[in-house]
Amino acid sequence: MDDTSEQLELPPSLRWLKWLVTALTLTLILGVITIVGLLVTRLPLGTTPAFPENLTLPEGVSPQAITRGKGWVAVVTDDGRILIFDTNGQMTQEIAVNR
Repeated sequence: MDDTSEQLELPPSLRWLKWLVTALTLTLILGVITIVGLLVTRLPLGTTPAFPENLTLPEGVSPQAITRGKGWVAVVTDDGRILIFDTNGQMTQEIAVNR
């Protein structure tokens, strides 16, 4: 029973396939690590932008959407207007939206 101590050798085509699968596996692992690393370093830390606390809308107006830009806040109202406020909460511009 000396045959079990001998190691079988793979044919050349299977050896090539074995190395190819190993290289592709390593590439996949490195790619996943790179993508996770980029997501961790590039995504924000969950901080939300601060909106002015004293933002008062005109009487009888309901907001439909709110967005924030650098130095301004815009509120889209249900009556077809866009109200632009500065970071202190003072309205600086009113834009009528034609429907």
